Amino acid sequence: MNNKNKTSKIPKKVWLLISFATAMLAWYLLSLNPVTARSFQNQVVVFNSMFTMIERGVFWKDIASSLISVLAGFALGFVLSLPTAILMAWYAPVRNILEPWIQFIRNIPPLAYVPLIVMTAGVGRKPQIIVITIATFLIMTVTIYQGVINVDETLIKAARVLGATDKDIFLKVIAPATLPFIITAIRLGSSTALTTLIAAESTGAVAGLGMRIRSLNNSFESAPMLLYIIIIGIIGMLVEKFVKYLERRFTGWQEKREV
Repeated sequence: MNNKNKTSKIPKKVWLLISFATAMLAWYLLSLNPVTARSFQNQVVVFNSMFTMIERGVFWKDIASSLISVLAGFALGFVLSLPTAILMAWYAPVRNILEPWIQFIRNIPPLAYVPLIVMTAGVGRKPQIIVITIATFLIMTVTIYQGVINVDETLIKAARVLGATDKDIFLKVIAPATLPFIITAIRLGSSTALTTLIAAESTGAVAGLGMRIRSLNNSFESAPMLLYIIIIGIIGMLVEKFVKYLERRFTGWQEKREV
């Protein structure tokens, strides 16, 4: 108990510093081990590889290309998933028709259907956006759907007794109660968009973080490849920070367990 009290007094920023230092030490040790040194070159070499990629004229182009595909795919996935989830939760026929197929496709890795999408949409950015849209749509639809069906039935019945229409129930009962699930869907969808990136950019892309990782893998350039992997992780962390801001902004009323 005393140890717990002592550690709880340590600021989170200090824990973050300790975590970062531990990771950097582990990375450095991996760079010294003959078995892992080729894959995990030290921090200086990996950082300097950024200038190599800039000199090749691909670094910023790759980041911009991936961000465009991820943002477009995520936005389309969200716009499609929100009404789909609500209709599935509200109308049994829609749910009975769509739910089995959503569950079926959700378990198929994106790499499996990428060739079919390329055959249909061609190469370039269009199939990338389609792949990311499908992946994010599936995960966000399931999450939002769970939020809608978990709304307290008593609240809906009470609203109907008071003369509320379906529109009133949706706007004043379901929407506020489902908002935490929508935020969670955004978090999961953004993460899925990034994790689908390499599969999406295997569609004949000429630029992008995922495409470049595959290219560097073919030429056995581990330092810039690790750099690009870290960049994807950094982008993911920044997105997570933004989602947490949205969560605080729009669901601050929700009680949470202190950890």
